[in-house]
Amino acid sequence: MESPPLEPGDEALARRAADGDESAFEALVARFQGRVYRLACRLTGSEGEAEDVLQETFLQAYRGLPTFRSEARFATWLYRIATNAALMQNRRRDRRPTEPLEEYAPRFDADGRHALQEAELALAARADEIIDRQRLAEQARAGIERLPEIYRTAFVLRDLEEMPTAEVAAVLGIDAAAVRQRVHRARMMLRGFLSHLVGVEP
Repeated sequence: MESPPLEPGDEALARRAADGDESAFEALVARFQGRVYRLACRLTGSEGEAEDVLQETFLQAYRGLPTFRSEARFATWLYRIATNAALMQNRRRDRRPTEPLEEYAPRFDADGRHALQEAELALAARADEIIDRQRLAEQARAGIERLPEIYRTAFVLRDLEEMPTAEVAAVLGIDAAAVRQRVHRARMMLRGFLSHLVGVEP
């Protein structure tokens, strides 16, 4: 019994699409539209705006195919386009919540020790056990929306989209250390925000 033919890789499809093969580009759209839409929803916080980002992403990708370098991963290249399109959409909208999460970042005393008491820290670490799971999920989404853009983008790509740090670095045009710093900062702000919901001040 013959095995089914292997699906062409993303980069092979991109090369064919760049040479004018419309069916290859359609295959790429079918392969990636769900992931791009999910990313756009997470970065814009709006399904309607995510639709606009989705269309803009594939329009830009189609126009930019001749410049795609096949030694790069097509997914990384496309995610860079989608991320930039979502950030531009956010800037055009210019109505992000005015209360960022910076105030929920951890605070330290004059000796460099965490300002919270050990019992309070334990309570903060168990925030997800104290708050109803559905409410926690809703508040977590709200918290992500309130993260400053520089941290939110890195956090969404690394922790929600589960992209490797090196790939996030390639998408954002920064080094891996900067990605780790931004993601760590985002996690700390979100943890502080969720801890605040159960009465523990950061």
